[in-house]
Amino acid sequence: MPAALLAPLMAWAEARFTVPLDAGWEFRKADQQGWQSVALPHSFNAGDSANPNYYRGAAWYRRSLDLRGKRTDQRHFLEFDGAMLVTEAWINGRHAGTHAGGFARFRFDVTPWLKSGSNEILVRVDNARNPDVAPLGGDYTMAGGLYRQVRLVTTGDVHFDMLDYGGPGVYFQSPGVTPAKTPLAWTARVANDRPSPVRAVVNARLRDPEGKVVASARKMVALPPRSVTTVTLESALPSPHLWQGAPDPYLYTSEAELDADVSDAVLDKLDFQVGIRDIRLDADRGLLLNGAPYPVHGVNVHQTILPGKGPAVSDADIDADYRILSDLGVTGLRYAHYQHPQHAYDLADRFGWLLWTEMPLTAEVSGSAAFQANSVQQLRELIRQNSNHPSVAVWGLGNEIYKVNEDSARVLSLLHAMARREDSGRPTVYANCCAPIEGPQASHTNAVGSNVYYGWYDGEFADLGPFLDRNHVRTPATPQAVSEYGAGASAQQQEDPPLRPAPGGRWHPEQYQALYHEAAWRQLQARPWLWSSFIWVGFDFPSAGRNEGDSAGFNDKGLVSFDRSVKKDAYFWYQANWSSAPMVYITSRRYVQRTAADVQLKVYINQPTARLRVNGVDLGEQPVVGHIATWPVRLTEGANRIEVSAGAASDAVEWHYRPAPAGIADVYSCSESR
Repeated sequence: MPAALLAPLMAWAEARFTVPLDAGWEFRKADQQGWQSVALPHSFNAGDSANPNYYRGAAWYRRSLDLRGKRTDQRHFLEFDGAMLVTEAWINGRHAGTHAGGFARFRFDVTPWLKSGSNEILVRVDNARNPDVAPLGGDYTMAGGLYRQVRLVTTGDVHFDMLDYGGPGVYFQSPGVTPAKTPLAWTARVANDRPSPVRAVVNARLRDPEGKVVASARKMVALPPRSVTTVTLESALPSPHLWQGAPDPYLYTSEAELDADVSDAVLDKLDFQVGIRDIRLDADRGLLLNGAPYPVHGVNVHQTILPGKGPAVSDADIDADYRILSDLGVTGLRYAHYQHPQHAYDLADRFGWLLWTEMPLTAEVSGSAAFQANSVQQLRELIRQNSNHPSVAVWGLGNEIYKVNEDSARVLSLLHAMARREDSGRPTVYANCCAPIEGPQASHTNAVGSNVYYGWYDGEFADLGPFLDRNHVRTPATPQAVSEYGAGASAQQQEDPPLRPAPGGRWHPEQYQALYHEAAWRQLQARPWLWSSFIWVGFDFPSAGRNEGDSAGFNDKGLVSFDRSVKKDAYFWYQANWSSAPMVYITSRRYVQRTAADVQLKVYINQPTARLRVNGVDLGEQPVVGHIATWPVRLTEGANRIEVSAGAASDAVEWHYRPAPAGIADVYSCSESR
């Protein structure tokens, strides 16, 4: 088994030291005999996540590490950024801890079992459905493994609390934001693992992006032995530079330092970025950011999941996804349906996107005491680990719980009360589906979102607006959002104009999705009292139970294909509406082989006029109405080059026309016939 050398003794002079543990692992499923070498992050479902019979069960990981010069005045914590679903760890054959939940960071104090020299780490993960652990269901693949990073964190024996539900142990708030002056507050949990009392000093500082200290606080504290002490510090910041969302996502750096009282030696230190802002939800004005209405529009996203990797992705993979979303012009995201990796929250802070982030209470709940306790634990982890992020606007408590009964009411009520105790400054929200908005299921949270798919699963395109208006009348004091809306599409399936497809069928033409979103966005835009709206979904993703569209095992409602190679037409409809960068996009571009000479050319655009050329012939300029320009075009037999320009923006496609034999439908698939 591979061994890893941790660090030379001199490194432990630092107050806090982190060693990545991503290399040198061996892995096997519980039903296998041999071990294979792997590196983290790793998912054992990376290759079968679209298979309805994908592996759900136990698997083992092991590795060695060599720890030189273990000292009695240090604590060692094994830190997991996420592992699916129930995780146990052993150090040198001694059980170090168990964690139930697949998406949050968690830590085990492994100090008692580590020794100087060689150490053996053994980890068991199990992604099987567990009646005591959320989620119990959901329309997504529960990929197993150590699919996020693992590290060893070493601190002194007096340190900021490392066992606070995976949180940093230091929490920042800026209550009562005003342009003239903003109160600042830090809450630090300080752990003294020594057998005797300790006197220490907690220092908190706020720095601007240039590194200048703009506010600070200091407090001397007496720390009882073998205990955790909560320390509060307060300061104020005159004329704060506010975090203003996407136009100006200004970030300060919060520093916390724990010093010895006598020697001023640094016992522990950490820092993180923060933003100063005020967010409120108003039932009639929508979301107010720093007192002003702020339009929140965007997409739902699962954590980044990629072909051949599953959710075991790198920060660079997440960066690539967020560049696609930035180009789209989102101002917010809904993190479905669970806690995402910390890097995603950091990026949202920097981009200025507002987040709906939620715990994994999807589809069903259990009334057992164990399930309730686990739900509370997972929500507390979500809040403790993410409350410092200015991007987080609301705490989501659940999504589409289908049974309306005492169990769901008890769990939702319990979670709402706990969330308000943990963080009274952020509202709670529930994503409601298939039950009245004034009914009991949607009555437990401060705000409500509707998952609604008129024109796809039921109803017609035009039903969305009246549905929202009725909800607004029925619950006029409740801030409302559209948490999901969307339609399936395959970039390989072309039909123009499209007939309405069957949602569960194998034919999902790209054009129908685009028409769906044209109609939906116009109705949403006309209702500014909605505090947010989120498309379902940003990227196609594995959902092993589905058998529809061009590939079984996927939800194809994404604006972007699973492999990220294709941005579907609907992506550019929203880019035309949301982005300020000049753009023009010719729709139905993948409908290359044409059997009808007369076509209606449609362009998505954010410029006032557009000019068309066909086969080099200038056909003049058209005004743009509602981000769309159209022309009737007659194709000539053979190749036809279509060019559209608008100032510095331009786009071009080549279509091939050949008359169809009598009786052949005007549809096209890149890979299959209808």
